[in-house]
Amino acid sequence: MAVELIMARMKIAVLRHSMTGRRAGFVAIGGILGAALAVGTIVLAVSAPALLPAAYAGWMLGWILGPVFAGGGDETLRPEYFTLVGLPPRRQATGLLVSAFVGVAPVVSLLALVGLVVEGARHGAGAALVALPAVALQLAVFVLLSKVAVAVLGIVLRSRLGAVPAGLINGTLLAALGQVWVFPVAFGANGGMPEFIRYLPSGWGVLAVQGEPGQAVTALAALALLVALLLAAWAALLTRRTTATNRSGGRPGRRPGRAADQAPRAGARPASDGSTGSTGSVGSAGPTDSGSPAGSAGSAGRTVPQSRAVLGKELRTWSRDLVRIHQLSFALAYGLAFAAAPLLVGWPGMLPWAGLIFIVMAAGMSANLYGSDGTALWLTIMTPGAEDVRGRQLAWLLIVGPPAVVLTVVLTAAVDGPWPMILTLLAALLGGGAGLVPLVSAYGLVPGIDPHRRSGNPLRATEDEGSATGQVYVVLALCALTAAPAGLIAWRYGWPGVIAGLVTGVLCAWGFGLLAQRRLTAQGPELLELLRTGRRPATKARPDLPRREQIISGVCWGFGAIPLFPQGVVPAITKLNGSGTRSWFLALYLPEWLQWPTIVFMISLGLAMYGAGLWIWLRHRRHPGLATAA
Repeated sequence: MAVELIMARMKIAVLRHSMTGRRAGFVAIGGILGAALAVGTIVLAVSAPALLPAAYAGWMLGWILGPVFAGGGDETLRPEYFTLVGLPPRRQATGLLVSAFVGVAPVVSLLALVGLVVEGARHGAGAALVALPAVALQLAVFVLLSKVAVAVLGIVLRSRLGAVPAGLINGTLLAALGQVWVFPVAFGANGGMPEFIRYLPSGWGVLAVQGEPGQAVTALAALALLVALLLAAWAALLTRRTTATNRSGGRPGRRPGRAADQAPRAGARPASDGSTGSTGSVGSAGPTDSGSPAGSAGSAGRTVPQSRAVLGKELRTWSRDLVRIHQLSFALAYGLAFAAAPLLVGWPGMLPWAGLIFIVMAAGMSANLYGSDGTALWLTIMTPGAEDVRGRQLAWLLIVGPPAVVLTVVLTAAVDGPWPMILTLLAALLGGGAGLVPLVSAYGLVPGIDPHRRSGNPLRATEDEGSATGQVYVVLALCALTAAPAGLIAWRYGWPGVIAGLVTGVLCAWGFGLLAQRRLTAQGPELLELLRTGRRPATKARPDLPRREQIISGVCWGFGAIPLFPQGVVPAITKLNGSGTRSWFLALYLPEWLQWPTIVFMISLGLAMYGAGLWIWLRHRRHPGLATAA
């Protein structure tokens, strides 16, 4: 049997047996959202075919940047698994490429590429036939670009000199993707979509179905050549990755990642790629090492207080762990680019929000703070006390606070306000982020990979990338909610909101930090066992739901915010303010007499979805036997 077919069957078997728990819910949510975007692309091919190259450019950017945000992308089958098989690099890359087409993301992208067939049908039967190989080649380009981008980023992230610019570029591109509405408006005012977008690799399939026979052959040949070049580049990068893993101390054929049955050994060296992380600087040290949270003896025999030791360790980790450096640079670039994008349409009103967006994104990137420690968490649970949480909170504030304050003050001064609202949200978000980061990490801990055992893909810091991504979105939403009460006060009363923001921030940082410390004290051994084994026991407080209800509750919790906030609460505020901005709010595009009923319906739908998810959880918590019966 061909190696490619064997790898595809392996991927199917792994996915079939791993679609349980939260992973199944996240896959279902991602599939539904991706299917909606794919259907929108097909509709665009029918209604506005001129914008189809721009739509596929967005899909290409999503394939390139998605793995950065999702923790390294899909690595169900990793190259290190096949090191001892002896496959030639090109054959191994081909097999992994075939297996990469198995999954939800390729299926969703294939559905979106049906727009090429629709566009081809508009130009005749011949163009429709040309669209069939164009769809296959375009999908191969998307998948291979994603693989090559992750592999290149893995090499770049082996030094601080590469981690910073990589984070800045990725953050800027993702922010551009999030503000994609700006570009049609800006370029529409200047005569339409820029011509260069048609000639990006994402637009070659459109050129093939829209052009003459000679142009179609040229475009298809270019796609085929690009696939061959990307496959060769990926094969070379896979060889570099596996040989680098072997040189750094990993054994071929051994599963990289979590050290399931080993506690951190005293004197263990960090990874050769320079990413020390909390294990490289702390987890490999004994309790008396100078990096230990328990304190260290100075040259004069004085013991460093525990809070100072934790603060020093965390600050060193933020400056030496290459993944954290990349994430911080990513958050900073995202905040700046997201707020600056509307300048293309002549609107500077979002500039004061750059620092606030940076805070929220930095909190999301830090969502798995304790999970990133790996098995080095034993140092924390062996030295109980509030100093660990407080030290980590202070370190996060010292890292995130100064650039956020500078950005906010400078850019708000550049547009002359609104000072009360911005300063209120600044204080509330800094405190909310400092409180939520340890709290969510302690209660929603995702098993992380010990930094000194990371594979050739340093972005993959956890075994379950779905749970880690969900954790990020939870922190993003909760961090924004912590600032909502103070923001409402500032919107209604002005400067008194700043005091409310300060009080809210202090209370969130202190209260959430206290809850996180209690969690670590009460459940420390269980959390360490979770990090060692990756198995999360079902409890009454966290029932084990049947797969069908996991998917239903995941959809309710994941999508309830869409009708509730951006399609319900925000357009209601817009109408009350009398603003003429319609943006993407559905209700505001309807006749006047239908707008308020639609807003009420959307708010009711969002609340009903959250209520359904809560009801499922409470029902199984009160009757834990339901899961077994199901």
